[in-house]
Parts: sequence; structure tokens; C-alpha cells
Amino acid sequence: MDILPHDLQTYLDDHCDAEPKALQNINRETYLKVLRPHMLSGHYQGRVLSFLSKLIQPKLILEIGTFTGYATICLAEGLVEDGIIHTIEVNRELEEMLNSHFESTNVGKKIKLHFGQAEQIIGEMPYTGFDLVFIDADKKNNYNYFQLIFEKVRSGGLIIIDNVLWKGKVYGEENDADTQVIRKLNDLVAADERVEKLILPVRDGLLVIRKK
Repeated sequence: MDILPHDLQTYLDDHCDAEPKALQNINRETYLKVLRPHMLSGHYQGRVLSFLSKLIQPKLILEIGTFTGYATICLAEGLVEDGIIHTIEVNRELEEMLNSHFESTNVGKKIKLHFGQAEQIIGEMPYTGFDLVFIDADKKNNYNYFQLIFEKVRSGGLIIIDNVLWKGKVYGEENDADTQVIRKLNDLVAADERVEKLILPVRDGLLVIRKK
């Protein structure tokens, strides 16, 4: 099911900034060549991520779950001149496509791609003071990632978690294992007094968290 009616989503797409040409090409190639292409952020959510990034003008971003790089590029659009985004992807088979996608943009030099298990890579990273973190990987580990990176995020920094409405299942009667995991994540973050938080009904739901 769609979170928003199709006509409303189309209207929103038509009344935000146009999708950059490079991202149009990535969108098209993802749907042609990659399994589960619906995992791609897409035009409207991409503009939301870009907008949030530009508002805080980050110097250091972490992304967990690169997929084909669409959201990575959107987030990188807000980086300051010497900023960098570290993005972690578990599927090494996407390496050639990702490098091609990043090279097709004007932010490619600001992107550092890591392959492997996110927990290990984050644990080995020497960086602290992340301005923005975007979590869009295996959903069962979302809260683990949140806890793992929390102390690495500066006060006032943003943590954004994707797919928190789970096609509407979290506020319905469904009780499958995946839905329970995401519902628990939302409840735990809602009760966390260290942060300010709200869920944006963008695409499949973005949980935007500001560290106090």
C-alpha cells in the first residue's frame, strides 16, 4: 500500500525542485538492472533529504545502506566545501555501478564508499562529531545502528531512519516479525529523552531525530 494517495504524491513531486539529470539516470538504471528497485529513495524523498542536509550544512555525514547511491548523492548535495559522506554498503556486487553513479555527479569526490558489515566498519571508524546520519539498511538492526552511532553524533546533529511507517503496518493490526521490530524502534525513540523526534510521512516514513 502507498502511504500517500497516488494523486497527492504526484502533486508533491510536481511542486518540489526538479530531479537532477544524474539522479534521473540512476533511478532509471536501478529499475532496469537491480533487484528490489523500490528500495531507491526516489525524487520526492531525495529532495527532502537534500533539503535537510542543506539546512544543517554538514561537514561529516554517515550513511548506513548505500544501495545504488541515490540518497547518498542527495545528502552529499548539502555538504560544505570540504565535507565528506561516509557510506556503508554490504553488497560488493554494486561497487562498479556505485562508482559510475558517483562519478556522474559533481559531488562524487565528497563520497567515501565502504563495503562490509556496518557494525564492524562503524566500530573501526575514528570519526566523531557526525552532523547527519542516515540509516537505511537491514531493518532488524535499525535500533542497534541508532545505539552504535549515537555517541558519534554531535549535539544538534540529525539521525534519519527510513521506512518507519512500513507501508502503514506499524499503526495497523499486523503483527509479523518485521513490523514488530520497526514498531519497537519507533516506540523506543519516542520515549528517548536525549533526542527530539518526529516522523515525516514521506514515502515509507522518515523518522527525523535531533540529538539534544
